[in-house]
Amino acid sequence: MRLSITLIAFLFFCLAVPSQGGEFDAARHRMVEEVLLDAAETSTALRPDVIAAMNKVERHRFVPDALASVAYLNRPLPIGYGQTISQPFIVALMTDLMQVKPGDRVLEIGTGSGYQAAVLAEIAGSVYSIEIVAPLGEQAGERLKSLGYRNVKTKVGDGYYGWPDKGPFDAIIVTSAPDLIPPPLIEQLAPGGRMVIPAGLPDSQKLMLVTRNAAGKLATTEVLEVAFSQLQRAGHA
Repeated sequence: MRLSITLIAFLFFCLAVPSQGGEFDAARHRMVEEVLLDAAETSTALRPDVIAAMNKVERHRFVPDALASVAYLNRPLPIGYGQTISQPFIVALMTDLMQVKPGDRVLEIGTGSGYQAAVLAEIAGSVYSIEIVAPLGEQAGERLKSLGYRNVKTKVGDGYYGWPDKGPFDAIIVTSAPDLIPPPLIEQLAPGGRMVIPAGLPDSQKLMLVTRNAAGKLATTEVLEVAFSQLQRAGHA
């Protein structure tokens, strides 16, 4: 039943969201259908606003031009500098786990091409995104501005330390894996906040959900096994 409701919501948003991608629209809708099937296999009922964001954001704008024709495959793709744009299902799952609400302040560690930030920007009030690879961060910032995402702020820097002068954050997402969850990010998570982060050694990473209740107490839940690139640090080999 939950899957049926989710599929109905998806079809509604396919009709309700204005077409912006022309030739890519059908491919984007198929991608979201595949994402929903993956979600069903993990017993996840994606929220309608997450489905709407995935259906609206044009992934082909966030990959190299040479890969535009395969932009809507449900898999990661290279974006240069040894980095990738995440698999759409993982983007949707992590966004869903954050339970972002309109007006929320969100921190993203690992801007990459800007795709995840764009998906979050469709739901959140403001998104602050940090990328350690300078050319990627600069390109993503310009791309997001050109696409009209005025509620996204980007900067180049070491995401391990977060963005303390913009916190605390209602939600935090990390798109590369540290060995352990960085304490500065935990400190910047607001009461009632949620952080989604892959963590662990390269051969044993888990996607983690960290929550802080209204009283400030932390809880950590393992979601599933994943394989992310390791979190890069400034001044570390």
